[in-house]
Amino acid sequence: MTEAHVNDRLEQWRAAERLALTLIEGGLQRMAARTLAVFLFTDQDSVTAGEIAERLEASAGSISGAIKSLLTVGLIERLPSPGSRREHYRLRDDAWATLFTSQNTVIQAMLQAAAAGIAATADGDPAHHRLAQMHAFYEFLLGELPALLHRWHQQTG
Repeated sequence: MTEAHVNDRLEQWRAAERLALTLIEGGLQRMAARTLAVFLFTDQDSVTAGEIAERLEASAGSISGAIKSLLTVGLIERLPSPGSRREHYRLRDDAWATLFTSQNTVIQAMLQAAAAGIAATADGDPAHHRLAQMHAFYEFLLGELPALLHRWHQQTG
């Protein structure tokens, strides 16, 4: 590897760490943010948890939790890896759009939690009203997203 290539890679990883700090400030958990940065900056088609742990000098457990978090929100996907005992992951092609679709299990969980809260509270209860607003917001959001994502796909398509 040439010195210029090594310097380029170092600069890329510095940029990745700066991006991770921005994501952390935006509310993402630290290790999930750093792991997402690996997916964004890797030059490989896919990476394993072990490769991420090595790159970030982090424990297997913390990487496992970060991967689970990124899988849950739909940013990354698990790939079939015939002949390999290790699971391979990659950033989804439609990662950013998936964050805002019904495929996002966090949005579904919010809807379910709001519905359960509504069922557990009486009509006149202020909590019932707040939970109904929460549920209505997420339903509205999911209803509006298809048109927004359609325009996004037209723009990038």
